[in-house]
Amino acid sequence: MTTVDTITGTRIETMPFSKALNAGLRKAMEDDPRVLLMGEDIGALGGVFRVTEHLQRDFGPQRVLDTPLAESGIVGTAIGLAMGGFRPVVEIQFDGFVFPAFDQITTQLAKITARHEGALSMPIVIRIPYGGHIGAVEHHQESPETYFAHTPGLRVVSPSTPNDAYWMIQEAIASNDPVIFLEPKSRYWPKGEVDLAAPALPLHASRVVRRGSDVTLVGHGAMVSTLLQAAALAEAEGTSCEVVDLRSLSPVDYGPILDSVRSTGRMVYAQEAPGFVSLGSEIAATVMERAFYALEAPVLRVSGYDTPFPPAKLEGAYLPDPDRILEAVDRSLAY
Repeated sequence: MTTVDTITGTRIETMPFSKALNAGLRKAMEDDPRVLLMGEDIGALGGVFRVTEHLQRDFGPQRVLDTPLAESGIVGTAIGLAMGGFRPVVEIQFDGFVFPAFDQITTQLAKITARHEGALSMPIVIRIPYGGHIGAVEHHQESPETYFAHTPGLRVVSPSTPNDAYWMIQEAIASNDPVIFLEPKSRYWPKGEVDLAAPALPLHASRVVRRGSDVTLVGHGAMVSTLLQAAALAEAEGTSCEVVDLRSLSPVDYGPILDSVRSTGRMVYAQEAPGFVSLGSEIAATVMERAFYALEAPVLRVSGYDTPFPPAKLEGAYLPDPDRILEAVDRSLAY
């Protein structure tokens, strides 16, 4: 469904997250003939999640390439194409399949620009569907974001809404640095409004998505929806929670987070990934360093457990839910 603001002329379209990504990829390919897509089954099939549906039909097999099942080869080829002036967008079919390409990404892609003292850019986007909530088998529901956020030379982002998906994929493709583009699988189907006129924020900006006064809740990707659910439940119990969507995992935009914490005095970070040596650990440490005197309680973290991701029937016990987040909120308020 498309609506048009009669005053500004802005066109707003309602679409699922996956279709917003598709539209963003299409726009980037229309705007720049150097943009090409690579991945397993992304052409005729349109990808496992149909994010690239009809793009090979409309742009041809030379710009939407079905590749062998060889992630290291896919990323290595993309590096060569970037050296040749192209702007490749690579799809890794599932999060757990990225590790055969891990050496290419962390040893080569992340370091080539520095190795050439800035003379050679690497405008490559690596799209990775990640996270749980879809009842999949082993290697299909992991959250590997910390590996990449830890690696200097990579930008790492994760949209949580269709509007961000549409704009952030275009901004990632326009970047001259390599971008790890993490797509929360459980958000592929819910619909949302997409403003086709202009992006709401720059690629690496965090955003307050719900105002509150008692506790700051921070997360990224699919966890933002869970935090909003927890905030709604807390409000019914008389607690006002502010929710911040991180959006960019590296670099991190701390401004809205610190402003919120200085207002509420309390913070809970939630993530699907295991908690030990994680993004939540880094955010918590930085907030306590930079807003220590504003805090009324320690920064608390809610995460997946420090175990391999369990079989699908146990994912509900493994992944943070609103109840676990609210328990952390209660602990924070008890200080």
